[in-house]
Formats: sequence, C-alpha cells, structure tokens
Amino acid sequence: MTGIGRVLVIVYAVMALAATGRSFVQIVRRFDEAPLAYTLSAIAAVVYILATLALVFARRPGWYTVAWVAIVFELTGVIVVGILSLTVPQLFGHDSVWSYFGMGYLFIPLVLPLFGIWWLRTHRPNEVTA
Repeated sequence: MTGIGRVLVIVYAVMALAATGRSFVQIVRRFDEAPLAYTLSAIAAVVYILATLALVFARRPGWYTVAWVAIVFELTGVIVVGILSLTVPQLFGHDSVWSYFGMGYLFIPLVLPLFGIWWLRTHRPNEVTA
C-alpha cells in the first residue's frame, strides 16, 4: 500500500487509538453518566480498528469485503448519531466520537469514510479466475 492508501490507513489507525482511548476512559470513569454515548464511542473504536486492519489486508481474500462493511457501517453510524445528537441531544447525555457528525474530531469521522469508500472503489483487488 502506497500513497493515499497509506495515509488513509494512518488516519484510520489514529482514529482507532483516539476512539479506543476516549471510550476506555469514559467507560471506566463515568459509564453511569452516559451509557449510550460511551457505548457508541466503544463501538466507534472497534469499527476504526476493524477498518484499519481491513484496509491493510484488503488484497487478501475476504478483507476487502470486511473493509466495505466496516466503512459503510462507520458512515451510517456517523450520520445517524450526528442527526440524533442534533435533534435529540438528551438521548446521549454526553458526546461520543460520532456526536454532531464528529465535530469533536474536526469532522474527520464524517469525511474519513467517504475517502475510504472512494479508495475501495478505485483499488478493487484483482478478481481471481479459476
């Protein structure tokens, strides 16, 4: 993996670390204050870890599909949580990684899956013929 693909993996890895750290601290220290928000942060962390691994191994059988599922799930989560955090903010109690479309992370959670989808579409693994 070179160029934009490498940058994409690095950004996903940074988001995985950030979301994992955030969710760990939130869950350990104050889970009872906002269980939904903190659970969503943990889910985001798992999705970013999975997307990072799937992008790294996208040329191997099955991983390309895993990357698609993880990134589409991520985009869906960012949009749904973003809309709900604007329309029903009391539902969450505190912000999660995807609240307000990732505003706390400079909207990277909203833009990143769009780049991920673009990269997957333009770097489809070669079809293996029997």
